[in-house]
Order: sequence, then structure tokens, then C-alpha cells
Amino acid sequence: MKFRLLFLLCAMAPGLVMAQEFKQRSNSVSIDVGAKPVEEPKPLGVVAENTKPIIIWLSPDVASTNITVRKLTVRVGINSKAKLKNVALYVNGVVPPESRGIGVASTEANKFDSFLERELALSEGPNEIKVIAENEKGETTIEARMVNVKSSVIADLAPRTDYALLIATDEYDDWSDLVNPVNDARAIKKDLEELYGYKVELVVNPTKSEVLSKLREYSLKNYLPDDQLFIFIAGHGKFDPIIKDGYLVARDSKVKDENHETYISFSDRRTRIDNHPCRHIFLTMDACFGGTFDQAIAKRGADDDDYLGFNPEVQADLIKRKLQYKSRIYLTSGGKEYVSDGRPGRHSPFATHFLEALRSGGGRMRVLTTSMIFSFVEAAKQVPKYGTFGDNEPGSEFIFVRSSQ
Repeated sequence: MKFRLLFLLCAMAPGLVMAQEFKQRSNSVSIDVGAKPVEEPKPLGVVAENTKPIIIWLSPDVASTNITVRKLTVRVGINSKAKLKNVALYVNGVVPPESRGIGVASTEANKFDSFLERELALSEGPNEIKVIAENEKGETTIEARMVNVKSSVIADLAPRTDYALLIATDEYDDWSDLVNPVNDARAIKKDLEELYGYKVELVVNPTKSEVLSKLREYSLKNYLPDDQLFIFIAGHGKFDPIIKDGYLVARDSKVKDENHETYISFSDRRTRIDNHPCRHIFLTMDACFGGTFDQAIAKRGADDDDYLGFNPEVQADLIKRKLQYKSRIYLTSGGKEYVSDGRPGRHSPFATHFLEALRSGGGRMRVLTTSMIFSFVEAAKQVPKYGTFGDNEPGSEFIFVRSSQ
């Protein structure tokens, strides 16, 4: 009996041991069905797939756009690998009433997961148009475009080039020298270029032939309708009481020249300038008897805008109005009389006031007109003469527009 019992126990022992081992292994296994599976690390060099929404701008299609109307149709497509949850459009940080929600109206809509097309009412100046797209994974893409609405009046301004031809003589072969014409012209040249953006040419101490050649050169230029030509002449002038005509004295003009063959007559210049191809001409002369350029002065006896602030649209409208009529305007330092050359090293009295006008900058609207210039120079002791000639149209004006810098 003892032997049989011992055999049975030995036969059962491996099973008991195995059962104990299985039980121990079973107790060590833990399964949590609610836990997220642990992702295996991606091999080096593998980039995770981008699932964020992608915004495709069809209109406007560049980061910054200039337009001249206040309405713009925005067309934007959105693609996303994850389902889109929301797409929003903002103009200057506000959802425009006519753009609430996502509208699909274009034939291109089927190319995108979502398509937005809206006509927006914009304000003048810069406008930020922003699109925000969010998918169901909580991923968001934000993109914006800038649209600058320029004034239609400004946009309609015709291209314009402002020219200036300055002729100054203070050295003469036969006449007495002067002290200020060239100095005056150089100061005016500097202000015209730096303050008003003029293309300026200065001719110093020219002969009669050189003066006539230069004037002819400017009559052969191709001018656009709104181009302007400012002509400034400084130097000696003379007047013939017999034929009642004034003359510009060139460097090589002769004192003893009864037939005035070496001079440049005002009557001839008046006709040639009147027939000049440039529509807008302003002639200024700082010379003795310069007022006799006007025949009415030559034939008679001896002489005895408010704005609250700068507005580019108002300025543009002012420029258009001032340049709509053909202008032939003159301004001289005196009438039928001698005028002062001023002290050496300083400007002539006329040039002093003319420079004051230029440096005023044209007031708040930054547009200096010939009538404004006259209001400055008429303060001179010798009252200048200002008027029109030839084919000048009523209401015309010559302008100097202050540069933005």
C-alpha cells in the first residue's frame, strides 16, 4: 500500500507543479481594453503626414493687391485630409454680413473639399481678408491677403511729367555783369527737384543761338496731355519804345544794336511758346522790362484754397480740375521798368519771394498754383506782372505738386 500510494503521488506531482506555474503566469497578464495602443516609433527620415487644411487663394491670388473699386469677389478653395469642421471669412477682423457661412457657386467648387465665393464691400485704404479653416481633428490653418483700395480719382489721374527749363545769365560780353541770376536759378532748380519732382535743366550764360536752340529742343519733345513745362529766364532785359517790344539780352547781345539782331524779342518768344506742343506752360522772367512780354503792358504807359487737412483724393481731384484746360501763363518781376538785381551773394527781390512760394509746399493740399505764387511775389517792392497769353483757356492753372517724401 505504501508503495502504491507513493507511486500515485509521484505521478500526480508534475501536474500539480504545472498548474501552479500556469496560475502564476495567468496572474501576471493585465489587459486594459480602454487604453490607446502604443504606436511603434517611425523609422528615422520618415515625415508624418500633414492633415491640416490647405487654403488655395484663387482671388486675390497674391499677398498684396491694389484695386480702385470698393467691391471684390473673393474665391478660395480649401482641401483637408480630415473632415472640415468650420471655414470662416473675415474682413478687417469682422465677419461681413453677406459672407456668413460657406457658399458654393463656382464651377471650380468640385475641385475642393470646401469652396468659398463672396462679393465683399471694402473700405478705402488697406483691407485684410482672412480665411480660417478648421478640421474635426482640431487642426487650424489661417491665411490672409491685403487688398488696398485706392481712390478712383487718384487712379484716373493721367501720367504726367513736369519739366523745367531754367536760363540764367549774369556774365555778358558787352553788357554789364549781374550778380544773382545764376545763383537764383540754382536755388530754384534745387527746390523744383527736391520738393516737386521736376526734371530740371539749367542753362548758364548762353549765347542767343544757344538760347534759341535749347527752346527749340524743348518744342520737339513728345508731351503727354498733362505734362507741364516751366520756363524761367533771368538776366538783362531791354525795351524799344519805338516798336514797343521788349527783348531778352543774351550773353553775346550787343549794346549798340538798333535793329536788335543780337537780342531775343518777347513778341517772337510769345508766338513760339503759344504754338508749343506742351499744353501747360508757365513762363517766368526776372528781367528788366519783362512785363512787356504782355503786349497790353508794352503799349500802355509806365506802371504805377482752404482745407482742413491733407486728403489725397481731394488733391487728385484738384489736380484734374487744374489741368483740364490749356494754360499759357506768364509771371514777370516787373512791368515796363528796370528791376533790382539785389545784393551780391543774395537773391534778387523777385527770386526771394518766388523761392518763398516754392518752399511753402503748396499748403495743406501740397499743390502750389500760379495764382498762389503771385500772392507771394506781389509783396515785392516792385510789383510783378501776372497774366495769360495766346491760346490760354479760361480757368487754366499751372501747378507744382509737392513730392510725397
